Amino acid sequence: MSTLAEGPGRRFQRLEDWLRWQETLHPQAIDLGLDRLRVVAAGLGLKRPAPAVVTVGGTNGKGSCVALLDAMLSAAGMQVGCYTSPHLLRYNERLRIRGREVSDQDLCAAFQRIDQARGAITLTYFEFGTLAALDLLQGAELDVALLEVGLGGRLDAVNLVDADVSLVVTVALDHLDWLGPDRDSIGREKAGIFRRGRPAVVADPAPPVGLLAAAGEIGTRLLTRGRDFELRRRGDGRWDWLGPSSELCALPPPALAGSWQLDNAAAVLTALHCGPPQLALERAAIEAGLRQVRLSGRLQRLPGPVPVIVDVAHNPQAVAALAGALAADPVAGRTHAVLAMLADKDSRMALTAMAPQVDAWYLATLSGPRGQSGEALAAQLQALGDRRPRRCFTDVASAEDAALAAATGADRVVVFGSFLTAAAALERSAQQPAAALTATGI
Repeated sequence: MSTLAEGPGRRFQRLEDWLRWQETLHPQAIDLGLDRLRVVAAGLGLKRPAPAVVTVGGTNGKGSCVALLDAMLSAAGMQVGCYTSPHLLRYNERLRIRGREVSDQDLCAAFQRIDQARGAITLTYFEFGTLAALDLLQGAELDVALLEVGLGGRLDAVNLVDADVSLVVTVALDHLDWLGPDRDSIGREKAGIFRRGRPAVVADPAPPVGLLAAAGEIGTRLLTRGRDFELRRRGDGRWDWLGPSSELCALPPPALAGSWQLDNAAAVLTALHCGPPQLALERAAIEAGLRQVRLSGRLQRLPGPVPVIVDVAHNPQAVAALAGALAADPVAGRTHAVLAMLADKDSRMALTAMAPQVDAWYLATLSGPRGQSGEALAAQLQALGDRRPRRCFTDVASAEDAALAAATGADRVVVFGSFLTAAAALERSAQQPAAALTATGI
């Protein structure tokens, strides 16, 4: 039962009670649009969350780019706040100020201020969280705020703030019911974070026409890969960033697994280069950030006698990238795939992309209104003609247990399909004796 906080007008004192209530407040779980938010933001007196703001959008790679920006700017001695979503293990992960997650107490206080300011206006779970983040960032006396778009861009709650520089990492097919049926439509939505006269970086090597057209209509200063910036890989693992008016050579690789992290890092350097003057960094801070960056759930290897790789990949582009990373790093034995996905994701394409790297499937059910059953995934594999061994389980933990029981030291277990799937694997690992997680990847 929810607990009322002490003091008049206080609704709850525990974070979990606030979050449970927020899930039921608005009639729709997702309700894109900024009109309601602007009214509540005005009531809160929200202004810019920091003197410099970077907004990061795109289908995949947003979290990695925010982590890279945070690591580099923090290494330069700047006071940085980051708002990202979704979280893996704790809601508090969504807001980090000066490298630390905000406390339950601070979040509850922000939620209370929002509740008082909203009047009769209802807000979604994500809208509540975004307003709380902006409220807490504004009061933290920061140099830079890094904001990750939740869904799309144009109508996402994060777009309340006018960014000094915007970054769109990739444009791929996801959230089709909300953003449109093709890359052009989705690109237009993601270009909504751009602002007239301000720089916008697009890391996607083949940006859709819709995004480019929208950028022209907005009047943003667009910088695209291949025309305005590029990266060059060296044989020794180092790489060069070739920017609009300068270059940095022989940089260390990011401490995040996956060849695509170089693409992300090149886009991040371009955003810093073309942003406001206070974002210009010395090489030493850039190198330190590349070496120190950490992010859970992205090709993350968990310790144990059988290697376990956890990845949040949940759409065809991300799953294809995961499959490519596995192909580039083969094991002597077998690959056991633990998969659980939400029903509104393109699981058929994800199964097709991953299948060549899999020797046995362990298909788990995700609970909740958006969840998909392991049996539904098995039916899709059967329809695809996949003859690999497959078993169904009621949850991710039992599927992973079965995969590990069947595996030898020469094998590996790969857990993927959703942030919820990755979180279940990380929680399971945290409960194992002497399980010290690393987030540096393969």
